[in-house]
Amino acid sequence: MNDTPGWASPGSAPSDGQEPGASAPADRPVPAGPVEPPAEQPGTDPQGTGSQWSKEQPPPGQWSAPTGAPAPGQAPPPPPPGPGWGGRPPGGGYGGYGGPGGYGGGPGGYGPPGGYGGPGGYGAWGGGWGGPPPAAKPGVIPLRPLGVGEILDGAVSTMRTYWRTVLGISLTVAVITEVAVILLQGLVLNDTETTDALNDPSASLTEISRAAGEVALSSGAVLLITLVGTIIATALLTTVTSRAVLGKSVTIAEAWRDARPQVLKLCGLILLTGLIAVGVLLVGALPGIVVAIAGGPGGAIAALLVLGILAGAVVTVWLMVRFSLASPALMLEKQSITKSLGRSTKLVRGTWWRVFGIQFLASIIANIVSSLAVVPFTLIGAYAGGHGLTGFLENTNDNYGWTFLVISGIGSVIGSMLTFPINAGVTVLLYIDQRIRREALDLELARAAGVENYGAGTPGTVPGS
Repeated sequence: MNDTPGWASPGSAPSDGQEPGASAPADRPVPAGPVEPPAEQPGTDPQGTGSQWSKEQPPPGQWSAPTGAPAPGQAPPPPPPGPGWGGRPPGGGYGGYGGPGGYGGGPGGYGPPGGYGGPGGYGAWGGGWGGPPPAAKPGVIPLRPLGVGEILDGAVSTMRTYWRTVLGISLTVAVITEVAVILLQGLVLNDTETTDALNDPSASLTEISRAAGEVALSSGAVLLITLVGTIIATALLTTVTSRAVLGKSVTIAEAWRDARPQVLKLCGLILLTGLIAVGVLLVGALPGIVVAIAGGPGGAIAALLVLGILAGAVVTVWLMVRFSLASPALMLEKQSITKSLGRSTKLVRGTWWRVFGIQFLASIIANIVSSLAVVPFTLIGAYAGGHGLTGFLENTNDNYGWTFLVISGIGSVIGSMLTFPINAGVTVLLYIDQRIRREALDLELARAAGVENYGAGTPGTVPGS
């Protein structure tokens, strides 16, 4: 019999401090319940075992505390109308029989604390169990299926609890990435000849093509630098978050040592998913491209391009959500690229909308947090560069100079430092949540965290999600 407070079964344990068979105190009223009375007539107690259960039972919904102890051999007086089967009488017990605390739980109660009517116990008849004990929580999340709020809170708690490691990783990666981007933008993207050719209506097609190619190449380089920084930050923060679930800290050096063997695979995974997305969009736009090459009407070309790109975008989003858990699968399970994509597809199957909703909500929160840091520094940089707000909004191709790039870069560093942990943390915790739901990963996590006797009792409740 489980003797954990709040989990005693009805009538399974003697009252607190009383051995079975011991006589009840004289000042304690006789409890009424569904137990067979002894063979002797009511009021007789030849064996000295104390008062027994009464044959007389009050009608349902009328359990209430008696005004005094009934005389031997006399049934309890008819109680006044009570709160009914679904209510919880004062004292928290079974209609209040046995004094404060009622049937199990308080002083004068019948049964151990935590039984019927005790804290966490069954309360009143019909009131429902108080719920199983909470799930073990060795780290930032409880070891059970998670709700949306718990996933977001777990990501923030990881950043708050292990802020030295998390912010150290994010700050280092963000600074290195942003310095490279600033140098590239200051030395290449601010080429006045390129911007003049793009803004000159009289420029030849060759000049415009060359200028557009240079801008595309430079923008691609900036995107590549940013992508590399994101990959490294994701790899390191995945390790930190997985340890935070177990309540274990990790240093930056330990995180890098654990993540380093998988970094190249992670680069390949992100590159492959990017190529898949571009390929799907090109396939969607292919009909419009074919009609344009064949010299079809402009309206048909535009309609085909718009519809094809929209259809391709829908398929791309669907695929990206299915593959969204491949990164933590690759890092934590040490899988190959293709097996990681397969693992993600398996974990997301049947819960696509839930995974999409959580990640979409997390991206909105991350973008809002990033904007709060980036936008003020961008405006300050525009003013410091001598352009003002109007010039910044109207002349997007102008050379803003190093002042603007440096000040706006500071805002970008702060934004990245805050968004890296949120995005990586939500993805890792969502991956862990899906594995708990499908593969009982919580048992393995509990063993790794050193939680004793985990899984022996009833699991915690599953929150709505």
